[in-house]
Amino acid sequence: MNMPGDANSTGTRLNGRDGVPADPLPPGDGSAFGSTPAEKKAAADTIETELEPNTRKAAAGAKENTSAAARTLDGWETASGLKKVTETWDQQVKTLMGRLSAEKTSLRGASGLFVQNDVRTGDELRALSRKSKLEGL
Repeated sequence: MNMPGDANSTGTRLNGRDGVPADPLPPGDGSAFGSTPAEKKAAADTIETELEPNTRKAAAGAKENTSAAARTLDGWETASGLKKVTETWDQQVKTLMGRLSAEKTSLRGASGLFVQNDVRTGDELRALSRKSKLEGL
């Protein structure tokens, strides 16, 4: 059995808030979380600067081409089918844009939530250690 202070003992050392590093990840490549805060930020930025604008542009082009085809075929059953396709397309694009926005927001908020959770857990553990009757044994 290891006693506190033994060379082989294991334990947890909690630093105060002043000791919290700017990047709360443990040493290494951050693979324990699947990605680093910088990678999450880069992914969110890619969604904002590339995926969202390119999706809007592609969607608008497809809608315009389909609408033009429907106007050309006015009076034919195909025109009403193309109008229905355009309505469905609009709804699907709206859903996709909402999903991209939600993913971007989640990526930007994830790192902050991990830090907040770690700080709150540390505060709770420090409070428990102050109340512990086992301290000093």
